[in-house]
Amino acid sequence: MTAAREGLPQGRYGRSADERADRGLRVLGAVLGALMVAMVGWFGYDYIAGRTLSAEVIKFDVVQGANEVQMHLEVRKDADATGACTVRALAEDGAEVGRLDARFEETGTERIDRVVRIRTTREATGAELVGCTAS
Repeated sequence: MTAAREGLPQGRYGRSADERADRGLRVLGAVLGALMVAMVGWFGYDYIAGRTLSAEVIKFDVVQGANEVQMHLEVRKDADATGACTVRALAEDGAEVGRLDARFEETGTERIDRVVRIRTTREATGAELVGCTAS
């Protein structure tokens, strides 16, 4: 008669060291993942909600022969905030041909529509909003 070697009964002596390590790594991964999502959410909220002055270009027109670009800006801000938005005019090759810091000192209003005029050094083909800062 051949003696058959019996293995240890399954589950009788608890989890193996590998199974305990795998579970620990899964828990650690889940905690780190949740912290990462919370951090990205916090920074995103702070970036959006922390802004007291923002603007959007509604349209722009290049004035032919006058070396000028007229840009219609819509500014949204806190009622008591003041600040400036930087805009620039671009030539066909992408070079900057004009720049303007438009100040917004009005208080008591949260939305301002304004047409600003950007003087250019040569003919422009486009314009863009660079950014806004509150003061």
